[in-house]
Amino acid sequence: MPNNVNELKIKIFADGAEVETMVEMSKKPFIKGLTTNPTLMRKAGISDYKEFAKEVLTKIQDKPISFEVFSDNLRGMIEQAIEIASWGENVNVKIPITNSEGIETTSVIKELSRLGIALNITAILTAGQVKSVINALDGNSNAFISVFAGRIADTGRDPIPLMEEALQIMREKPKSELIWASPRELLNVIQADSIGCHIITATSDILKKLDIIGKDLTRYSLETVKMFRDDAVANGYSI
Repeated sequence: MPNNVNELKIKIFADGAEVETMVEMSKKPFIKGLTTNPTLMRKAGISDYKEFAKEVLTKIQDKPISFEVFSDNLRGMIEQAIEIASWGENVNVKIPITNSEGIETTSVIKELSRLGIALNITAILTAGQVKSVINALDGNSNAFISVFAGRIADTGRDPIPLMEEALQIMREKPKSELIWASPRELLNVIQADSIGCHIITATSDILKKLDIIGKDLTRYSLETVKMFRDDAVANGYSI
């Protein structure tokens, strides 16, 4: 097990939609890229998609950043992807594995990868979907393949076998990189690293815990006891 964040082989991407936080994260040497999505942007109160993206790209130019299309029409996805890709050389365009009606976007992936647009195929939850993406990608195209391991775990399934299978499938296209998406706890970073996953995305709540990787458990136990004791005293509890 790694004793600190510097011993991790996996690349960590910060996931968020607040400009100030994204810029702060981008300055950390262990953060190798950034991602966002329309849901995070809505929670952050972003009203102008293009203005937000261009502000971020003005301030972060040395690490990949993924922005997602939101058209539900396949041709519209292609048009939006071409526009988004033009905003910066470090942009990966996120394409969902299907539209909201369940129609596969493999034709979109195929056309965009042939154009040389760096992609991030998102919302993947099955090995079959990974295979479809690999079949659609141009062999010379750089692409992230985001498998939502956290959502798989939410259903009571162990995501590790699927992530390992995805890595095997992706060997056909060596320029593709697997993202362990939607992690739920710091342990997921260690798990993803141990199986050779290329990238893991993490929100600020997980990133804040990176400093305690490999922490001495006896010391951690004592800190926990002291926390309970201090809170009891602070609240003036008596029995």
